[in-house]
Amino acid sequence: MIVFYVLLGILGVVVLLVLIALIRTLLTPAKTSDWFPKSDPQREQVYGEILSRMVRYETVSHKGEIQRDKFLGFHALLEELFPLVHQNLEKTEIDGSLLFRWKGKHSDKPLVLMGHQDVVPAEGNWEHEPFSGDVENGKVHGRGSADDKSAVFAFFQAVEELLKEGFVPEQDVYLSSSNTEEVGGEGCPKLVAELERRGVKPYIVNDEGGSIVTEPMKGIKGNFAMIGVLEKGQGNLIISARSNGGHSSYPPKNSPIVRLSKFITELDKHSPMRSAMNRQAKEMFSSMAPYGPFWMRLLFGNLWLFKPLLVLLMPSISPQAAALLRTTVAPTMQTGSDGCNVLPQEATLTLNLRYIPHQDMEESNAAIEALAKKYDLEVHVLDAYPACEPVNTESEAYRLVDSVIGEAFPGLPRIPYVMTGGTDARSYQKICSTCIRFAPIVYGPAQMKGMHGLNEYLDTYSLPGGVDYFKLLIQKNI
Repeated sequence: MIVFYVLLGILGVVVLLVLIALIRTLLTPAKTSDWFPKSDPQREQVYGEILSRMVRYETVSHKGEIQRDKFLGFHALLEELFPLVHQNLEKTEIDGSLLFRWKGKHSDKPLVLMGHQDVVPAEGNWEHEPFSGDVENGKVHGRGSADDKSAVFAFFQAVEELLKEGFVPEQDVYLSSSNTEEVGGEGCPKLVAELERRGVKPYIVNDEGGSIVTEPMKGIKGNFAMIGVLEKGQGNLIISARSNGGHSSYPPKNSPIVRLSKFITELDKHSPMRSAMNRQAKEMFSSMAPYGPFWMRLLFGNLWLFKPLLVLLMPSISPQAAALLRTTVAPTMQTGSDGCNVLPQEATLTLNLRYIPHQDMEESNAAIEALAKKYDLEVHVLDAYPACEPVNTESEAYRLVDSVIGEAFPGLPRIPYVMTGGTDARSYQKICSTCIRFAPIVYGPAQMKGMHGLNEYLDTYSLPGGVDYFKLLIQKNI
């Protein structure tokens, strides 16, 4: 009987808490995002033609190759397109990567504007040739139009226009553009090393990563400024199974491929990675909640009550949600025997991990190693780096960026964003505590699909706002 009353009391408390959450949700006004870029046909046409010329110059990067001569040719095009930048800023070129310094009145709060020159290969059948740069119906077509030559264009054009107006920045401004971002190369680290040598400690670094995203989550309608404040780490692990090989006509038990299959099956069904909702994810979900349907406003608007339930259920509901809450593990490559009738002496499986701070690189790798040991497998870490330190969203530097977005794009909701992909900005973390991942470009579903895929293009209506954003950020950094 005592147990019954205890359970009844617990049930009563739960019902009361849910009732409180319901009342809070009903009393909190729902919000809508109706922001859309203003039409500016004259600027769009001029800007679209400049971006088109940048797209036409093929800048595909390849892992392990510097390709300096190719990028020097692209630099010559940039000099033609942005002559005042090259006449007035101090230029440094390192193996095809670029660093410009615009000397301001002061040097204590330098600003770094970033974007990469290189693009991924363009394979498959495109509706427009991938390096045509065709401008048609308000769209610039081609590889790099969205990722990431649009951002590079925007900050170069912003500086070009400010120079033409005779503006002198209060603080030093650096333009940083590597040629190896897409292959995780040494371009950006070399630029950072040069700034370290000069003793430069940026106040704000502004790179790609987040952007103005259309429908960032299912059920969330409209455009939102997704400001990247946390970047997950990344690692590539090779899992190896060895044996004496042999003929396939008398296969033994637990051959290399069988052991790898058991390993990856258990990893897929029973992940050793722990789910948790860190501060940045909570800020992201709670900021988006008012713009969603009622169920989303109820659950994400009352994380004080529903967070444990969401942490438990979200990874099984959505891969995107799982990536925000835990280290992800993706099998990407396999090797085995070279003959159909030959048992492999060695078979391998490559895993790509994206590390979350609460279970970072060392702990996540150790979890993989423990599971691999169970199946007599070896683990070799090919390359890895930990999650980046998150940006403090209460800091003066973050608030400056947030206010500039609000001024450049009036009415556009701003959302702190947990990034699952990687950027060059991680190299800047060692010299800057406010590395913000935000490209002021509108990425709708077509842009998200086209980046690294077929038929990449960018709507020209994105370009004027991007230029205005960078101009304001330079002007407001005092």
